[in-house]
Amino acid sequence: MPKTFLNDDILMNSAINILMRFGDVTSAEHFFQIIKKNIITYGAMMNGYVQNNKCDKALDLFEEVPFKRNDVSYTIILNARARISNDRATKIGRKLLGEMPKNLETNNYIQNSAIDMLMRFGGVESAEKRFQMIQKKNIITYGTMTNGYNINSEPLKNLMVHAHELVDYLSRLFLFDEAQQLIEDYEKSNPSCSSMYMAILSGARNSRDSILSEKMYRRMKILFPDEKGALISGSILLCNVYSSLGDHEEAEDIRFNRRKELGKKVQVGLSWTEVNGEIVQFTSHDHSHARPKEIYAEVECISSELIKHEHNYDSSWITRPLHENETIESVLCAHSERLAIAFNFIQETKPSFIQIMKNLRVCGDCHHATRLIAKIRQVEIVVRDANCIHHFSTNGTCSCQDQF
Repeated sequence: MPKTFLNDDILMNSAINILMRFGDVTSAEHFFQIIKKNIITYGAMMNGYVQNNKCDKALDLFEEVPFKRNDVSYTIILNARARISNDRATKIGRKLLGEMPKNLETNNYIQNSAIDMLMRFGGVESAEKRFQMIQKKNIITYGTMTNGYNINSEPLKNLMVHAHELVDYLSRLFLFDEAQQLIEDYEKSNPSCSSMYMAILSGARNSRDSILSEKMYRRMKILFPDEKGALISGSILLCNVYSSLGDHEEAEDIRFNRRKELGKKVQVGLSWTEVNGEIVQFTSHDHSHARPKEIYAEVECISSELIKHEHNYDSSWITRPLHENETIESVLCAHSERLAIAFNFIQETKPSFIQIMKNLRVCGDCHHATRLIAKIRQVEIVVRDANCIHHFSTNGTCSCQDQF
């Protein structure tokens, strides 16, 4: 292998993955020793050790990880720990959860990974507590719980999870009467669950149904007065409905009441992408990076290509009045995932694959734009948002079939 390849972190991490899959642990260890390492490299080695039944080596490596534990590193490390089922792994895993910073406890990726690990350790009650902590449960959350109950032979508890999933699916298809009837039947023998109402609210937002949104949010305020996180999320969706209908005055009233009653600001949207072995974070309208002019020049270039391919920017996804000197295009193009995509394209080596993580749901305009970008630039793009994993293919389709 040419020595220049040793400086390509993505290539080297992929090489370690391949070698481990073929059982060539010695060669993987050799590459690990001579290359520049990041948290992805450590994750690949730990998973490789587990695949090759060298669990103690995986645990030894975990205790050597020199990186500060953030959102991404916690997810990788917890996933690796979940695949090792011995006393030492259990102790390390629980210790890791006990040391988790408060600001990471609202991160769905981390909580889903924690639930998976706890279930594999037999900690069903602990996993259930974390499940209840998650205000915005997504398909991955329910799938993780379902798998965990199967592992621990809890078929009756799985029925509850399936009811949640079915309400979510019905709401995505705008079958709201059926979804509400399912909730009514479910609540005859089970306690009410805010995530079911959030699923309908999310579907109502996508269908711009203000009457149903109001009904669901009022019901949530009655049933879940102490679940501030769920009520904040619900009020944001309700606000988005009115904004999408152009009723910014009503949307502002909802924001005012939210701040007055719940006293908490909206969660800042963040996106992460890995470039040249480093994980880079973006916020919307972010100018904090070393190459902002190049990033925004690429954003404009992509926007021109989108318009040529008949993309119409959808103002309904802007949930506030435009400021002076803003346009619909400038606001939507500056969403965090759009900046992350542009950042990948300004690298010296043009990407054939882009991976992005988001802490919030992708908006409809960004979803449609990303489908087109994947097709125009012929690059596979994977976006893992707060709801599901979107695989955007070079033929211009998404794995979610636009049901997001």
